[in-house]
Amino acid sequence: MDTRSVILERAAELLASSSSGDVSTRAVCEAAGVGQPVLYRLFGDKDGLLAAVVDRVWDEYLSMKRAARASADPLEDLRRGWDNHTAFALAHPHAYRLLFGGALASMPEAVDEAMGLLRGILERLAAQGRLRMPPEDAARFVMAANSGVSLGLILRPDSYPDPSISTDARDAAFRAILADTDDSEPGGADAAGVAATTLRAHLTESDALTAGEKALMREWLERIRRRRRAD
Repeated sequence: MDTRSVILERAAELLASSSSGDVSTRAVCEAAGVGQPVLYRLFGDKDGLLAAVVDRVWDEYLSMKRAARASADPLEDLRRGWDNHTAFALAHPHAYRLLFGGALASMPEAVDEAMGLLRGILERLAAQGRLRMPPEDAARFVMAANSGVSLGLILRPDSYPDPSISTDARDAAFRAILADTDDSEPGGADAAGVAATTLRAHLTESDALTAGEKALMREWLERIRRRRRAD
C-alpha cells in the first residue's frame, strides 16, 4: 500500500472512531507513521485530506450503486436508492456530515457522481411519462430532501428519534416530483407539463433532429412546462 493510501486509511479509521467528528493532522501522521510535511505535500492541507477521506468512504457506497442492476421499475430503484443513502449516512455519520453538512471548503468528487447516478434513474422515469419536472430539477429536489432528513437523524437524534421519518419524507418527496395518473391523462391538471417533460427526456436519444434543433425544442418544452406551472 502506498503512502497516500495508508494516510487515507488511518484518517478514515480515526474519523469513524472520533467522538467529535474531527481529526487532527498530527494524530493522522502518527497513526500512518509519516511526518506532517508528507501529508501536506500529498493533500495540501487538512481540508484537502478530509475531502479525500470523504471520497474514499463514499466510494464504498457509490461502488454499490455503480454495480447495482437496474430493475424494470425505475421508481423501485429510486426508493431503494433513497433508503440505501439514509442507511449509509447513519453508518458513517462523520463522513456524511463532512460531505453534506458544508463543513469542507473543497467539495469532494463524490457529490457530483452521486447526483449523476440519481439523474440517471430520474431520466428513466421521465422517459416513461412519470415525472412532472425535468430530471435535473427532480435530482436536486430529491438529494436535498434525502440529505436533509439524513442530517437531521445524525445531528438531532433527540428531535428525530424514529428513523422511519426517512420513509415518510421519501414518500412525500416522491409525490412532489412524480406525475399523478390523473395529471398525465389528457385534460389532467398537469397533462401538458408532464408531456413536455416526457418528450424532453426522449430528445437526447433521438437522431431525427440536429443539436441546434434539439436545443430549440428543449427551450420550447421548458416554456410550456413553466407556463403550465404558472397557470
